[in-house]
Amino acid sequence: MIEAQGLTKRYGPTLAVDRVDFQIHPGTVTGFLGPNGSGKSTTMRMIMGLDRPTAGSVTIDGKRYQDLRAPLHEVGALLEAKAVHPGRSARSHLRGLAATHGIGRRRVDEVIELTGISKVAKKRVGGFSLGMGQRLGIAAAMLGDPKVLILDEPVNGLDPEGVQWVRTLVRRLADEGRTVFISSHLMSEMSMTADQLLVIGKGRIITGGPVKDVIDASVRPVVVVRTPHVDQLLAALPPQAVARRAEDGSLEVEDLSAPEIGAAAHHAGVELHELSPRSASLEQAFMTLTHDSVEYRAGNDSGSEVTR
Repeated sequence: MIEAQGLTKRYGPTLAVDRVDFQIHPGTVTGFLGPNGSGKSTTMRMIMGLDRPTAGSVTIDGKRYQDLRAPLHEVGALLEAKAVHPGRSARSHLRGLAATHGIGRRRVDEVIELTGISKVAKKRVGGFSLGMGQRLGIAAAMLGDPKVLILDEPVNGLDPEGVQWVRTLVRRLADEGRTVFISSHLMSEMSMTADQLLVIGKGRIITGGPVKDVIDASVRPVVVVRTPHVDQLLAALPPQAVARRAEDGSLEVEDLSAPEIGAAAHHAGVELHELSPRSASLEQAFMTLTHDSVEYRAGNDSGSEVTR
């Protein structure tokens, strides 16, 4: 288990992580989400002992990373895929790491095969693509067959097959009872991979919990409605309903269920061509939760609310 208590990090006047508390439990994949600059990478670096907390603590099974006797067997991490000497081959890099813990060459060959880099194992890392560098980083993280995996943006640069492979791998590792802590900007992928979520913004934890609970608590349900009699339907809806006109001419109605909208239309004699509840997505929840935590924002016209 990974546990943080009051974890804080300052870089001069900048407060990067602000009194963070969390527990990451074995047997689950926990997704770590947040905008750029929110404190995700800093938090992961403090877990791995690469940055010293200004205050608070973070431990792995009750110990700081620097106090682990055989860290590669306890924790595997991918924090920066390009943190490898470009002149070394993938195989020599992994053998060098393995030698620090008495890990045999057979295990090196196993992780090379596992991560699909056999054909390039003898090539210099400096010529690797971003995706191949990610695979090498995951191979290094798996080298000691650790109980805890910490992966920062592991699918960055991977093709669809590679993304699916990472998803399958981390799910299998969690099913084996390991602790998996993974960050990503791919919300659709995270919704399929993670059991639990931890959302951070401006250095503070915004929310956490099972994926469905986070989505349901953050996004208002929407029903898509199509009718040739929009004004009549709007007049028939109860006051608490919030309706927006979409670009395709449909209405997006919040705070009413499909049966409630259908009943209102029936009583008003309004013909409906579509009445479809729209499932909320993790992306919608993420945008809602982190709206006030985004450092840079592009202009956006999200549509207008219908006045009734």
